[in-house]
Amino acid sequence: MQLQATAPSAERYHEMLNPVKFRSQTPLTLTTTLQSRLFRIRRKRGFYPFLRATMSTVSNEKEAAASQSQSTEMIRQPVQVARRLEKFKTTIFTQMSMLAIRHGAINLGQGFPNFDGPDFVKDAAIQAIKDGKNQYARGYGVPDLNSAIAARFKRDTGLEVDPEKEVTVTSGCTEAIAATMLGLINPGDEVILFAPFYDSYEATLSMAGAHIKPITLKPPNFSVPLDELKSKISKNSRAILINTPHNPTGKMFTRKELETIASLCIENDVLVFTDEVYDKLAFEMDHISMASLPGMYGRTVTMNSLGKTFSLTGWKIGWAIAPPHLSWGVRQAHSFLTFATSTPMQWAAAAALRAPDSYYEELKRDYMKKKEILVEGLRAVGFKVFPSSGTYFVVVDHTPFGLENDVAFCEYLIKEVGVVAIPTSVFYLNPEEGKKLVRFTFCKDEETLRSAVGRMKEKLRK
Repeated sequence: MQLQATAPSAERYHEMLNPVKFRSQTPLTLTTTLQSRLFRIRRKRGFYPFLRATMSTVSNEKEAAASQSQSTEMIRQPVQVARRLEKFKTTIFTQMSMLAIRHGAINLGQGFPNFDGPDFVKDAAIQAIKDGKNQYARGYGVPDLNSAIAARFKRDTGLEVDPEKEVTVTSGCTEAIAATMLGLINPGDEVILFAPFYDSYEATLSMAGAHIKPITLKPPNFSVPLDELKSKISKNSRAILINTPHNPTGKMFTRKELETIASLCIENDVLVFTDEVYDKLAFEMDHISMASLPGMYGRTVTMNSLGKTFSLTGWKIGWAIAPPHLSWGVRQAHSFLTFATSTPMQWAAAAALRAPDSYYEELKRDYMKKKEILVEGLRAVGFKVFPSSGTYFVVVDHTPFGLENDVAFCEYLIKEVGVVAIPTSVFYLNPEEGKKLVRFTFCKDEETLRSAVGRMKEKLRK
């Protein structure tokens, strides 16, 4: 292999550079002699590292192939991720949504509406932008939103909280979850978690270094196994995480279950983190907030958000309500996660939370109609459908159709039938526990739901 050093002349080099021009368009010029002298001096001193030697083609094909192979190896580096996140891949929601687009499938998998939120909330956001409310918000929330959250919480639970000290606005409930785990859980702390669970719980607990003790809720009713809970909770437990209404099953924790959990937490001095984003989508019983039970507010962080209730999931407005001694940890973590949340959307969220009760009543009626379309359709297709008392999800047993597991069934459903569901095995620490179940969502317009049911009736065979 021969190297031939080639470099442009000083004059050619300066032709390659665009002359620097001032506003008067007067070019910055030097005499030709001075240009040449500067060029020679700087080239000797290595000022022009981009003047590389060019190679003449003397090497044989084998050398070229070896060089290309080495280049490829440099490109194909393994992805790098911290050990605490090694087990987590691209989320199942992203994977299924990508497959849906590729195959033109109707997406009844990921829980986002295909219809828009109410105009009065969107108009409030537009007005806030026009009014110049576009800079950083106060870290723990725009005062008007904090007050609106506190007022709604009092209306729903009867509890009066200090909006300045006990309400923290976050970038969606997912950030409220992360801030709570990172702000209040130490490495090695034991946290009890009910499976199946929203996948963010395990990931954020892993980031916090927690030791997870799972308790599985089993079909058909996904009831809390109270005897197992009593055997697992102890004074070594730091916290228990509850989601009611429950994603993915649609279960609502009963008063007896919540009171038993509360009693055990008080006895063992355990904190409770409760995710209540679907509190306004409770169909068959009233939602009970854990913080409202006697003796529980002082040890509970209640997390919620705007997106599910107002069909504005892309706004990412959430919050955490907790007594000051717990809010401190949540706020410390929040300060270094996002610091603040979208300012104009916070002003609009405040308007949303002041909606009259009639809004929530209409929301529930609308979702009950959607649920009926999907549940009746799934039963007619041949699924075993489990009860769903809240959320906009329903879980079914897919095994009548003969696929080996939930992932295989969902891939078949997308590619051959044109409908998306979510395999529930991703919601368990032990995926085997969820391999017979898949989750559908009914947060879609009625036409979309009927089209999806029609496809399954036409193409899905036992």
